[in-house]
Amino acid sequence: MKKLTVDKEKCIGCGACVAIDSAHFDFSDEGYSEAIKQDDLNTEEVKNAVESCPTGAISLTCDCGDDCKCGCKEGKECTCDGDCK
Repeated sequence: MKKLTVDKEKCIGCGACVAIDSAHFDFSDEGYSEAIKQDDLNTEEVKNAVESCPTGAISLTCDCGDDCKCGCKEGKECTCDGDCK
């Protein structure tokens, strides 16, 4: 399953991700971006928000288990939208 994360050490709080995709991103109390939603991650907005981050603080990673058959562990795009198959 895919997971959206923001590296707090890299984030500068520019707000590009929040402006592009406020359904998935918001500002924390400290003024940095945080992922607020982990479903429906295959949207253009998520992709654009990740790509727009000037510091590369946002990542869309796969947290599939070792027994997952989607191929992400071999470098292929994760196709799991829920439970690993």
